[in-house]
Amino acid sequence: MPTEALQFARENQSRFLAELKDLLRIPSISTLPEHRGDVRQAAEVLAAELHRIGLEHVEVIETSGHPMVYADWLHAKGKATCLCYGHYDVQPPDPLEEWISPPFEPTERNGNIYARGAVDDKGQMYMHVKALESMLHVHQGKLPLNVRIILEGEEEVGGEGIAQFVREHPERLRADFALISDTEMFAPDLPTLCVGLRGMIYTEIEARGAATDLHSGMYGGAAPNPFFALCQVLSQLKDARGHILIPGVYDNVVPPSAAELKAWQSLPFSETEFQQKEVGSSALTGEEEYSVLERLWARPTLEIHGMPGGFVGDGAKTVIPAKALAKVSLRLVPDMEPQKIFELYKRYVESICPKGISLDVRLIHSGDAIVIGVNNPYVKAATAALHDVFKKDTVFIRSGGSIPIVGDFERSLKIPSVMMGFGLPDDNLHAPNEKFCIANFHRGIEALIRFFEKLGGEK
Repeated sequence: MPTEALQFARENQSRFLAELKDLLRIPSISTLPEHRGDVRQAAEVLAAELHRIGLEHVEVIETSGHPMVYADWLHAKGKATCLCYGHYDVQPPDPLEEWISPPFEPTERNGNIYARGAVDDKGQMYMHVKALESMLHVHQGKLPLNVRIILEGEEEVGGEGIAQFVREHPERLRADFALISDTEMFAPDLPTLCVGLRGMIYTEIEARGAATDLHSGMYGGAAPNPFFALCQVLSQLKDARGHILIPGVYDNVVPPSAAELKAWQSLPFSETEFQQKEVGSSALTGEEEYSVLERLWARPTLEIHGMPGGFVGDGAKTVIPAKALAKVSLRLVPDMEPQKIFELYKRYVESICPKGISLDVRLIHSGDAIVIGVNNPYVKAATAALHDVFKKDTVFIRSGGSIPIVGDFERSLKIPSVMMGFGLPDDNLHAPNEKFCIANFHRGIEALIRFFEKLGGEK
């Protein structure tokens, strides 16, 4: 028999989904200044909802950037305290022409809800809110454990505001563990807990040549071209087999254990299907001496994301630009320390600077790689809750992505994180036609209810 909270969640599925759609209609794009008001609106809507469902001490906390939202309920004496984390900001929707339906008009198709932020992370964050509402409603405003909620509006732009808050006000977020739903299941209907994340450094390399833009006919052949300089630098960062060429970059790489590698080999993974359906390319690249999952989860990478500068409009303009920019990131694994890796990277880039060019190598943001132990009561409760809902054993995976707040929680709050996500590999986060499986939205709410109930001692 379902518990009362589970029954309430099932009876209110249509309302929960309609509320999520309202939240998804708010274009809370944190990286674009013209959407600052939309980001604040999303924060205020969430604060009002947390207050409505019965949480206490609801507050919109100002930062140097976009606001955070805090709430708590701390009356379960002797029970654990859970810190629920999520983010309500989203990526820009570009390129708009590739969306089948408008990115901020949530649309149902094929059992999914399509919208920017559907899975990353509004839909998954909202599961926490609805699970808590279900329990508060049926238990007359009480919860089986203590809960704090912190929602941020800057995850997609580095999360500097919440990182500072965690460092400076750890007492405001004191808890036994953190719960994060911003990850994915390894495959449909396969309950999954993520126990490892790659870290990262995100950088910019600015190349400067002449004092001003120059006519390529009058000066070409003598004046340095910052674009060519960047091409020369970037081509020396990684070889054709995917190995990073920065001296010392691999010195502190900790490989996965034999047991973890064996577990990955048992996962239902097809390299061909991954290549054709998820990547959509004619071949996979990278370090062929490692499996694809190792390359994705346990190896450092270096990628180029954009090279703005010069003339990119229609027609022709024969200009040698005075400056050009490249955006470059490295994904890190344990025990690669971000600041040390940036120093190695900066030193190497400067050492291969072409003649006539000056380089400015900047660190935009960074985060630590993290691997979390599974032998704690919170992970055990999570696996039991997932089994209740999916009727299958949970698999443990790592993610190639980065969630910097996990490292912040471990360093400043000294607590582990349970990363219980319900996205799918083909959900297109950060891409056109982002989606969230509607069944997973509802099953996620139910799994979270069972998780909270188990930690609170309820059967």
